[in-house]
Amino acid sequence: MGLSWLEHKDRSIIHLNVADFAVAVERVLDVRLRARPLIIAPQGASRAAVYDMSEEAYQAGVRKGMALRRARRFCHEAEVLPPHPDRYERAMKVFLKHTLPYSPLVEAEEGNGHLFVDLTGTGKLFGPPPDVAWRIRKAVKFDLGLDPIWSVAPNKLVAKVATRVVKPTGEYIVEAGEEGEFLQPLAVYLLPGLEREDLLRLREFHISQVGQVARWTLEQLETVFGNRSRKVYQAVRGIDFSPVLSARQRPLRLTADHVFGDDTNDVILIEAALYRLVEQVGRRLREQGRVARRIGVWLDYSDGVRITRQKSSRTGTANDFKLFALARTALEFALKRRVRLRHLRLACDRLTYPPAQQELFSLDEQEIRASDGLTTALDQIRSRFGPSTIRMGRGLVASISGETLFEKIKDSQS
Repeated sequence: MGLSWLEHKDRSIIHLNVADFAVAVERVLDVRLRARPLIIAPQGASRAAVYDMSEEAYQAGVRKGMALRRARRFCHEAEVLPPHPDRYERAMKVFLKHTLPYSPLVEAEEGNGHLFVDLTGTGKLFGPPPDVAWRIRKAVKFDLGLDPIWSVAPNKLVAKVATRVVKPTGEYIVEAGEEGEFLQPLAVYLLPGLEREDLLRLREFHISQVGQVARWTLEQLETVFGNRSRKVYQAVRGIDFSPVLSARQRPLRLTADHVFGDDTNDVILIEAALYRLVEQVGRRLREQGRVARRIGVWLDYSDGVRITRQKSSRTGTANDFKLFALARTALEFALKRRVRLRHLRLACDRLTYPPAQQELFSLDEQEIRASDGLTTALDQIRSRFGPSTIRMGRGLVASISGETLFEKIKDSQS
């Protein structure tokens, strides 16, 4: 390293990543599983989807969220195990415990083996951040048998990309001032926050590397990415000011509320209100470059009873249509009474960066591309002319009915 980590005042962020976390935990518990490809997925359900997979299965074409039946065709020799979230949660707590002596700012992505640790200004106490990362890795390997990849960088975005570069094993250090140079030769799909539609648009311009995007001006990016252009402009240059949250802070959550002017049990009207809330949180997610892995619906009935239901997505999404499909399922579970509704809340949590977008050619590409493209176009129109300029017909029902009394959206800790 050319610079002393003790001298410069830039941030020092460690990213630790246990690759294929669920698989790694299962292989620690049963060493026989290390000798063959492994897929983690519920068994017995006709529409079971892949929860996690080993590197061997990944190389064979298996992806998270893929139908298990299809995954078996790609990797028929794989062992299939049911997921054990309790095991992964316990392992994650022990993993987290090994980082806390070094910083109060430790941010965990729920149950997937990812941790950010902010070591800014701790050099005199604990030594150079790379040394700390090495000590944490050694302790985790000794205590849990897991071998985390680690990186050190001036911010979370670059640190995350750095561990993606060396996955499934290794380490990487990006010093302050080298962020752009580090990113330039990399594939654009490695950047957190770029969605499938973004990559498809870039492919239309025959662009595959971060450095090619970095040569575009902000004005040029605006013609392609609309209101997300500044975020893309910063991302390709390795600029990221997002803080590492404290381990004691509760996870971030996005909520949006709708209060009906008159209490109602009209399903069409309720779904219309729900869709409008989905549009609000979906847009906020896309602005933040995050996806939600859990959608919750709160129903407050006119007699004071509250019912809450949730629906999870393993891979997460920020697409309005996918968010609405999850929210609608949760609503169907919650909407079981004949009493009228007074208040509807939509909450998205388990927010995370989307995985690297490598699956551009799935069987569902045409449908996914169409919905992502429509969502992007709506964002651009609303960004330029206002949020009420254009609405989907489904959400318009709530507006023309005159039932909407109050709506709000906010970020908070859950």
